[in-house]
Amino acid sequence: MKFITILILILMIRPVTVYGNFLKLHTPAKQVILYDHELKKVLFEKNSNEFMKPASMAKIMTAYIVFDRLQEGSLNLEDKLVVSKNAWKKGGSRTFLKLNSEVTISDLLMGLIVQSGNDAAIALAEGIAGSEEDFALQMNQYANSLEMNNTYFTNSTGWPHEDLKTTAYDLVKLTEALINNFPKLYKLFIEREFTFNEISQPNRNPLLVGRYKVPGADGLKTGHTNESGYGLIGSVLRKGRRITLVVNGLNSMRQRGKESKRLLELAFRETYVLRVFQNNDFLSTANVWLGNKSKIDLKAEKPLKILVNRSSLRMIKTTIIWNDPVKAPIKIGQKIGLINIKIPGRNDIKLNLVSKNKVNGLGPIDKLKSAINYLIFGGDVY
Repeated sequence: MKFITILILILMIRPVTVYGNFLKLHTPAKQVILYDHELKKVLFEKNSNEFMKPASMAKIMTAYIVFDRLQEGSLNLEDKLVVSKNAWKKGGSRTFLKLNSEVTISDLLMGLIVQSGNDAAIALAEGIAGSEEDFALQMNQYANSLEMNNTYFTNSTGWPHEDLKTTAYDLVKLTEALINNFPKLYKLFIEREFTFNEISQPNRNPLLVGRYKVPGADGLKTGHTNESGYGLIGSVLRKGRRITLVVNGLNSMRQRGKESKRLLELAFRETYVLRVFQNNDFLSTANVWLGNKSKIDLKAEKPLKILVNRSSLRMIKTTIIWNDPVKAPIKIGQKIGLINIKIPGRNDIKLNLVSKNKVNGLGPIDKLKSAINYLIFGGDVY
């Protein structure tokens, strides 16, 4: 039986994520979740299933429904919707739509996403469903289909309402679905400014502009009411790795920007995904007994991605074990032994060690010659 122990090199690792509450973070936010899209793992959470008010973060669902209608073809970006008195008079953040004007869905979406316009949200809702109340019913139907089980929408804007509720975890589900289902339309969230009726407004997302800008940030939405505090859904894409943050219950715009940036940078900086055996990697060779080839190459049965932290990075060990020599015939992908990966503080990970090659068995006479040769001389066996 052969044992080979290998230190997994840093060259086999590319930065990625955290696992669970592995970082043991402290944050003043009331609700937080960090989520890795590729690994589909919650990286850090605090009260992520606790009910909260989404405020304007509810507009992500409004955008989702519009995106879905655009993608299915029942709406077009150049279609125009009428601005009702209900939309025009709504307070809070606004796109400054004119009463009874006709505005393209393209402009309304930009008003909704960049300017967080309540008037734009209501105009879209009424144009699609006839009334904001009926649109809210559709929002809840979509939420149900996305398994946002702890969410209930009452309007298109996130305007305060006693029945309005969601969770940070549900908002991550919505964000992941929006990014995955509408990759082209999602790019609207990265726009840093929008001008309508000669009024320019910057994107309210602090991760995109200003002192709290985060490299790779490309969305999504802020929210604030007196009841909910200051919140944010932010998503960052770096070198193919996407992490989304939902944070809520902070005390000021400044704290929201500072804390969001801190949490995202910690997630990217302090944790990694270990990627091994990704390219049919050769691990070792085994001697063959009674085959038409003397050796076979060995590899892992499948690629592996696992979350690790910086402190354990240089302490990971991999041991490969097999009985040598291996008796022919041997098939490609046949199990030859085991790969055992030790990571400090975690259970060992085991993978099958398999053959990269096919080896046919020998005939009776050749088997006898080969056995005699091996017993006398050792080494290669034919």
